[in-house]
Amino acid sequence: MSPAAEAAAVKTPLPLVKLAWFGALIAVCYFPILVRLVAQWGSDEDMSHGFFVPVIAGFIVWQRREELMATEARPNPWGLLLVGWGCIQLLLGYLGTELFTARTAFVVTLIGAVWTLGGTAILKKLAFPLCLLFLMVPIPAVIYNQITFPLQILASQLAASALDLFGVPVLREGNILDVSGNMLSVVEACSGIRSLLTLTFLALVYGYFFEKRTWVRVALFVIVIPVAIFVNASRITVTGLLTLVNPAYAEGFFHEGTGLFLFLAAFVILLLAHRCLVRIAKFYESRRPAV
Repeated sequence: MSPAAEAAAVKTPLPLVKLAWFGALIAVCYFPILVRLVAQWGSDEDMSHGFFVPVIAGFIVWQRREELMATEARPNPWGLLLVGWGCIQLLLGYLGTELFTARTAFVVTLIGAVWTLGGTAILKKLAFPLCLLFLMVPIPAVIYNQITFPLQILASQLAASALDLFGVPVLREGNILDVSGNMLSVVEACSGIRSLLTLTFLALVYGYFFEKRTWVRVALFVIVIPVAIFVNASRITVTGLLTLVNPAYAEGFFHEGTGLFLFLAAFVILLLAHRCLVRIAKFYESRRPAV
C-alpha cells in the first residue's frame, strides 16, 4: 500500500482537546449572557423547561459518543464564517440590548465551532442536540406578545363554548369571562404559551428517542399545537366550573393542581397520538409492494 493510500486509510480522530478548548473559550465569552439566561429560567415560569434543554442535549451527545468517535473528523474552515457570524450577532445584541440576538449567538457560535473542528459529518450527527439548544432561549417579547394575545382570546372563546355546553351561564368580553357573576380573567399566564413551549420540547425529545420515521416526528411536532390549545381551554373550563362551587378555587392550590393534571393529560394525549400514527405507518408499510 502506498503512503498516500495508508494516509487515506487512517481516520482523523475527533479533536476532543481542541473542542474542549474551543468550548471553554466560548463559555468565557458568553458567560454574562449565560448567567442571565439561567437566572431567567428560574424566574420565568414559561421557561422552566430551559434547565432540561442543555441536559438532554448533552445526554444525546454522550449517548452517541461511540458513533462520534468512530466518525472521521475533517475540519472545515467554512465553520469559521459561522463562528464569525455568531460573534457579530453577539456584538449587535450587546449594542442593541437585544437579549434574544445575543443568546442565540451562543448556539450559532457553538454550531460553527463543531463544524470548524469536526467537519460536516460530525455536524450532521450533532444537528439535533445543537438545534435543540435554541429551545432554551426565550422568544423575543415582541413575538411573545403577538402570540399570547390571540391565544388568550381563543382559549376564552373555547372555554365559553364549553361552559355553555355544560349549561353554565357565561358572558365573554374579550379575555374576561363572567361565569354566573364570578369574573375570570384569562391573562398571559393562562394563554397556553407555557404548555405550548414545554410540550414542543417534550414532543421533539420524545420523537427523537422513541420514533425513527421522520414524518411521524414532524406529525408529533404539529400535533402539539392543537393539544396545547385544547388542554389550556379545558383548564379554563374546569376553573370556571370550580368557581361555581367556591370562587376561591379559581386560584391557589386548586388552580395550580388543575394545570399540572391537565398538562400530564396533554402528554398522555401526545403518547396516544403517537400510537395512532405508528398504526397508520405500519398499515401503509404493510400495503407497500415488496421490491
